Amino acid sequence: MGGSPSDRDFVYEEEPEELSSEDESAATGTLAVCLVSGGMDSCVTAAIARGENDGLAFLHVSYGQLTEARERRAFEELADFYKVPRRLVVSLEHLARIGGSSLTDASIPVSEADLASTEIPTSYVPFRNAHLLAAATSWAEVIGATRVYIGAVAEDSSGYPDCRPEFYEAFQRAIDAGTRPETRVQVRTPVIHMRKAEIIGRGLELGAPLKLTWSCYRAEALACGTCDSCALRLRAFREAGVEDPIPYA
Repeated sequence: MGGSPSDRDFVYEEEPEELSSEDESAATGTLAVCLVSGGMDSCVTAAIARGENDGLAFLHVSYGQLTEARERRAFEELADFYKVPRRLVVSLEHLARIGGSSLTDASIPVSEADLASTEIPTSYVPFRNAHLLAAATSWAEVIGATRVYIGAVAEDSSGYPDCRPEFYEAFQRAIDAGTRPETRVQVRTPVIHMRKAEIIGRGLELGAPLKLTWSCYRAEALACGTCDSCALRLRAFREAGVEDPIPYA
């Protein structure tokens, strides 16, 4: 079963020595926590969040996934691109210990893509997004952020149950019930009803650096092109009429 390095290596908050004008405005304006996996959907979500808020804080979660080092690199490059000095990287290693997913359990192979299938793929990490949102909400409450953005996609996706709109509606109620009375944290899922090709189009409109993103479930040097995530991404770029800028094997 997979695992991840110790929390000592993955839990930190990087504070800026000097705040930019955008960060200074966040002290009195709208501050949002944006979950950034390093993938295409989270990149475009971050681009949308940037236009809707005065300041951003980027959160990345490592959970023992096969490509966690490559995803971490994509996160840092995206944070650098958007000049986000406030970053938090956390380890949820228990998800790898729990297993049950081809992304975290070495005994389960990453399956070949079958975009016509209606079954939940082996890459589903059981209830993962609840763990991600819990970490984001905790951090948002501490730093005074009023929004949490996550790049969940319900349509044209893998059919993960924790990407459905009703899941986020329910989690919003949990946040409202489980935080301080004065806390106001709103979950935002701006790409949840978009098809992947539409997400690419929106990203291009916003100048999102899609070349910095990584989607492959198997590899970290060259994307395999045949896992579920790669297949969805490649189909989306074809439908959008744009060449995918990342390298494939």
